[in-house]
Amino acid sequence: MNPPLRLALLASEDIRAQEAAAALANAHDWVPPGDAEAMVLLGGDGYLLHVLHRMLDFGRVVPVYGLNHGTVGFLMNKTKSSRSIGERVARARSVAVCPLEMTAITNGGTEHSFYAINEVSLLRETRQTAKLEVRVNDKLRMAELACDGVIVATPAGSTAYNLSANGPILPLGCNMLALTPISPFRPRRWRGAILPDNAEVEFRVLDPEKRPVAAVADQNEVRDIARVRIAIASTRQLTLLFDPGSSLDERIFAEQFQV
Repeated sequence: MNPPLRLALLASEDIRAQEAAAALANAHDWVPPGDAEAMVLLGGDGYLLHVLHRMLDFGRVVPVYGLNHGTVGFLMNKTKSSRSIGERVARARSVAVCPLEMTAITNGGTEHSFYAINEVSLLRETRQTAKLEVRVNDKLRMAELACDGVIVATPAGSTAYNLSANGPILPLGCNMLALTPISPFRPRRWRGAILPDNAEVEFRVLDPEKRPVAAVADQNEVRDIARVRIAIASTRQLTLLFDPGSSLDERIFAEQFQV
């Protein structure tokens, strides 16, 4: 018999997550996060993303098993089960999630680099419409996109801001990215594109003095940008754990058939 997994228990500050953590305190021989083989997280999608970013920042990445004690919990597991928490994590299937790396260069020439697990967004800073040149793999694809902004979303983030902007939902593990315009004015009927996740996307801001643009990688914002390069950070792979027969696929279907 294999020894039990070394698991750490983390909970968001939400009262529901704190109460669940208290209930699980004696359900497993928990270890400190630095000694864990996997993390059990109690909270919502936002807390999950917060912990994943901290893993990227500190360079120690372990699989993450989330239990939903938040609002949506799209990337989390259901809380109720007849199995112990240790058994659930041991039986879970893994899904790889690779973040985006955004490199933004300001009009002053300063370079900033951030990771995004959900999406990178370019947003107009003033009432003036943003005007962007779009390149994919160094090839000019659109000489001028006039819009409120544009999103490059991972599958993990495709049900967040991307979905609100009428972008496509991407199943986890599909190896694709969603390129979604926000309120496009010209080309008026352009709905965006689905790209392989090995594509590098570059935006150049046209007329940056009159039409300044900010770039946001999840929660990290860079203002007054001139150019932005976005590509998958394949060497920074993260792992999410889901119960066998998880309803994740069903949630993806349900989101696409809502009317």
